[in-house]
Amino acid sequence: MKLLLKFAKKYTWPLIITVISMLALVGAQLLIPWLIRSLIELVTNQELATATMTTVRNLTLIALITFLARGVVQFLRSYMAHIAGWGVVSDARKFVYEHLQKLSLHFYADKQTGQLMSRVVNDTDLFERMIAHAIPDVLVNVVTFFAITAVLASLNLRLTLLSMAPIPLVILALIGFSKFVRPAFRRRQQEVGELNAILNDSIAGIRDIKAFNRESDQFEKVEVGIERYRASMMTALRLMAIFQPFLDFSTSIGQLVVIFFGGSMALKGDLSVADLVAFFLYLEMFYQPIRALGMSWEAVQESMAGFDRVAELLSEEPDVKDPQHPISLPDGLNGHLTFNNVNFEYSDGNEKVLENINLDIPASHVVALVGPTGVGKSTLVSLIPRFYDVDTGSITLDGIDIRDIKLEKLREKISIVLQDVFLFHGTVRDNLLFGNPKATDAEIIEAARVANAHDFISALPKGYDTLIGERGVKLSGGQRQRISIARALLKNTPILILDEATSSVDTETEMLIQQALERLMAGRTTIIIAHRLSTIRNANKIVVLEGKEIVEMGAHQELIDKNGLYKRLYTVQERI
Repeated sequence: MKLLLKFAKKYTWPLIITVISMLALVGAQLLIPWLIRSLIELVTNQELATATMTTVRNLTLIALITFLARGVVQFLRSYMAHIAGWGVVSDARKFVYEHLQKLSLHFYADKQTGQLMSRVVNDTDLFERMIAHAIPDVLVNVVTFFAITAVLASLNLRLTLLSMAPIPLVILALIGFSKFVRPAFRRRQQEVGELNAILNDSIAGIRDIKAFNRESDQFEKVEVGIERYRASMMTALRLMAIFQPFLDFSTSIGQLVVIFFGGSMALKGDLSVADLVAFFLYLEMFYQPIRALGMSWEAVQESMAGFDRVAELLSEEPDVKDPQHPISLPDGLNGHLTFNNVNFEYSDGNEKVLENINLDIPASHVVALVGPTGVGKSTLVSLIPRFYDVDTGSITLDGIDIRDIKLEKLREKISIVLQDVFLFHGTVRDNLLFGNPKATDAEIIEAARVANAHDFISALPKGYDTLIGERGVKLSGGQRQRISIARALLKNTPILILDEATSSVDTETEMLIQQALERLMAGRTTIIIAHRLSTIRNANKIVVLEGKEIVEMGAHQELIDKNGLYKRLYTVQERI
């Protein structure tokens, strides 16, 4: 709630105008029954007969002005409430997404994209109900309740007290409703998140679904998700359907009381006909705030279910944080990396992934990491940009512990080219500018030429302005790879990480990519994870990992002469 009020503070004036408009609307609604009472009193009082038509005209004019004013304040109430409500939703979504960006890769390891999207979009969507409807409605209905109570008391205090008989029942209903409906709404939000996750996987993986002829199976998964969401929604709606009739029945008891006791008073002459009619008109308005408070309470509970899920996400803390007192990197950074007794294990704590890693990578040197699958090669390079932090030991950049460098500044100095290239939906130019948003057209074209990408880009229907689809689906794997190399060139950093950047492409494309990489590596500290050992023969140093540790280290020929693991791996590949 503190967070919600923090967001709402920015929209104080729209909310104030909303509340004032609602109070004005209440005033207009209070005035109408009083005008009707005045008319009845006028008609039934013979002493006022001479002034009847003049008074009727005045009452009609007042009613007209009241109706017009009511229309204006209804517009202000609705529009200003939505300005505040959707403003809060927008700010909350930005805040939640910004928080997601700060979270470490550990957090995303077991999370579904659709679930996180649901937190950002669906759960924050409920903030609008709270800000634009629930909170203003609660405030105004409380004021309305006391205002009408005062009016009723002025008409007849005894009858007013009798009409309050059902209020204890209403309070019990609200307490019981809160106990059951909030968990029901939370389950509903959970199920919509699950459904979003299933749909996201189904749409993103449509190629594989068709390739394996699994449309029916995937449809069943989506169908189950839809039905589970429907069931959770019906549970919440059933509770609401029970609550509202009970609330209406409770308030109708008050009307029964007024019919009996009010009728008795009128027959005895203790209550005038005009006052009895006015009492009935105000009585409906008296219970309206109570019913409205019930509906507002329903909106509050539904919104709180969304708040719970958002708060749960916001409570997540990043494993990798900026230092409190960061050290500035020098302008002329060399790119000398050193691993000092590095140990690392993932947060699940099953086992160490890297153990006692000691590795010196001089500036502008090319170092290749090789070894069997699962020995921690990708994990090792992920420690350099601090996607994860070492458990013990340290990694230094030009003698500075990378944990003492601001994350943004550290990652500015590192370019990464991965095997599984991620391209964003947009144009070729958009994706190249991701490496350097300030790059000129000339710089973009030059980077594409160096990456052997300019020719195929120029042959596309709209050249650099061609839309390439989600994840670059309109391009081949080799084309996506060369765009990622051009993107890294535009970033122009002293440190380069290549994670199996030439695997899974044909020989001709591999040659083009290898040529582009050689140009990219020139003058940069480069760490290569290599699948094809023939591509790293010229590396300054080849590091062989096995069983969490470095087991061999040296130049290609030196390792061949050692007749160890590297030679066995190299010999096997040479035979293929």
